[in-house]
Amino acid sequence: MSRFRQRAVLTGCVLAAVLAAAGLFVTDYGIDPDLWLIGLALGFLALLAALDPWLHRRRAAGLATDENLDAAASALSRALHAQWNEECRARGLQDHLLDLHWSAVRGEPGHSDAVVRAFHRNPRMVFLGEPGAGKSTTVMLLTIGLLDRLVDGPVPFLLPLSTWDPEAEDVRTWMTRRLYEDHPALRNTELYGSYAGDLLVEQRRIFPVLDGLDQIPPQQRADALDRINRAFPGSHPLVLTCRTDEFAETAAAVPNAQVVELQPLDLEEVAGYLRSVSDPVTAARWEPVFLHLRDEPDGRLAEALSTPLAVWLAGVVYGYGEPSELLDRARFPDRVAIENHLADLLVNGAFGDRGVAHQARASQVWPREKAARWLAFLAGEMRRRGVRELGWWELRRSVGATWLALLGAIALGLIGGFGVAWLMAYASTPKLAPITGLAAGVAVAVAALYASGHRVPKPKLGVWRSLVVVSGVLGTAAGLVFGALYGLSAGLVVGLGIAVAVALRFGLGSSAELSHPSSPKWTMARDRIAVWTGSLVLAVVFGAAAGLVFGPTQSGMVGLGLACGLMLGFTLSVLHLRWWWFTVARIWLAMRGKLPWELMVFLEDARKLGVLRQAGAAYQFRHALVQDRLAGDRPSAVRSDAELA
Repeated sequence: MSRFRQRAVLTGCVLAAVLAAAGLFVTDYGIDPDLWLIGLALGFLALLAALDPWLHRRRAAGLATDENLDAAASALSRALHAQWNEECRARGLQDHLLDLHWSAVRGEPGHSDAVVRAFHRNPRMVFLGEPGAGKSTTVMLLTIGLLDRLVDGPVPFLLPLSTWDPEAEDVRTWMTRRLYEDHPALRNTELYGSYAGDLLVEQRRIFPVLDGLDQIPPQQRADALDRINRAFPGSHPLVLTCRTDEFAETAAAVPNAQVVELQPLDLEEVAGYLRSVSDPVTAARWEPVFLHLRDEPDGRLAEALSTPLAVWLAGVVYGYGEPSELLDRARFPDRVAIENHLADLLVNGAFGDRGVAHQARASQVWPREKAARWLAFLAGEMRRRGVRELGWWELRRSVGATWLALLGAIALGLIGGFGVAWLMAYASTPKLAPITGLAAGVAVAVAALYASGHRVPKPKLGVWRSLVVVSGVLGTAAGLVFGALYGLSAGLVVGLGIAVAVALRFGLGSSAELSHPSSPKWTMARDRIAVWTGSLVLAVVFGAAAGLVFGPTQSGMVGLGLACGLMLGFTLSVLHLRWWWFTVARIWLAMRGKLPWELMVFLEDARKLGVLRQAGAAYQFRHALVQDRLAGDRPSAVRSDAELA
């Protein structure tokens, strides 16, 4: 639904809940509470019918038109522009940016600040380079530059190829899936029509910027490149990055593409960057290193500091250290030893009380040893699963499936069972409290066990998208049960409350528009809003029902109903949400010392400090080298989470 309809539904839900609670007191003015609640329920259903997108079938069920797709592409470009600009600021590229140069197999050489002009001359480009040469940064700057100048053309969509399994799905199917995952508002049929994301890919209104062909397992790499060529043939825009040796091993080519290779950094560029990111004292400590680089421009240290990754690592690691230790040939006999040393010391340089955290505006100073241990655990888990993306919802994979299901089911069963038993203990049948509490707890636990192993089905395009039908049916069913047990007024309040909770789930279940860039914090916030909104609504419902059953003058029962409703509403709201299973896994791992209690705050600070970077709704380590060094040995192959699902 549109933003206006979404806000109208949310407003109507709040008013309905408040007016239902106010029904407790209308008897003081001679108004029949049953009549009040019947009128309120009918009015609420009428409001839903007026706002229900499903009733406007022509707009809701029809395929996206050209006008819909134009609006979707324009909104998507704004969201992507905000997302990658924020990531650029987080990496400090707006203040300190190395000028990267490349040589071309065919065509003119170039440099990073002219990458957009190079793309316009030939909209099919392949960026090659050694590890850490700046390929990912270059294509990110290209994406931002193209979005800056985008008027009427295809939208660049930057994706890490490490999340694609060529044997499991077609490249365009993968792009479509990632488009919906990172930007769920594309499913808004009222604004963008049906299958907007599919048609954006099919009609080539977006084009792929594919980062990291080398991250695909070697035995699949040639086939993957062939699939990319067939999906985006001829003159269709395409950007691809790969390590030089791995691209040569594929023995394949990208037709009509300009293949460029990023060159080593100029030593003066290296010196200028390290001086710019250092205070005067630290900059003075670098001078012996700079003298050594001039004396041995082809030596091991010059070779090691020839990539943007190594230079950036050196700036972080030696922000408050002594860089002259790199001159020790015994400790660092070759380039690999120097790069590994810098990667190993990244956490020490980024975390702790040396002041770097304050410069990066992290929320707090994290203990260096603990931060290293937590990041090593995450890197090890990613290596075990063979992935390069760290999605918060995938933390559940770090706890055994059976153990996670039991923990989540026991916790929800205790909360739900206690809420029901507590309310029944003060009801008209207190002897039944243990039995009803146990029955409710077992039912919730069984539902949680079922939910732990099943994904939520995608919403269908039929009647189950209807606000008024689904809310009315579920509300009527619950109202009849409670009405039979406790009378008409209680049944009306509970039925209306269930209808309000369902309508809220519709209103908060997806984004109304492509107005917010995708990020881990945003995707988690959507789940949390759904949880607490549903919990509060059911709290009001049970509080009002308790007041009607036991009398509005018994304020203690109203409060007890609110508390019990909050607990039961929480258990019902979180069953199928990723946030709950993430929370169970996070608490369990934090209790064992594997991760911090404030995990998302820690991950966001690690991003601000440069250890992590953001890719849509997930995090990545700043470079594969950093992840591999934290995890230990390098993984032999990288697979996507789609393959593991």
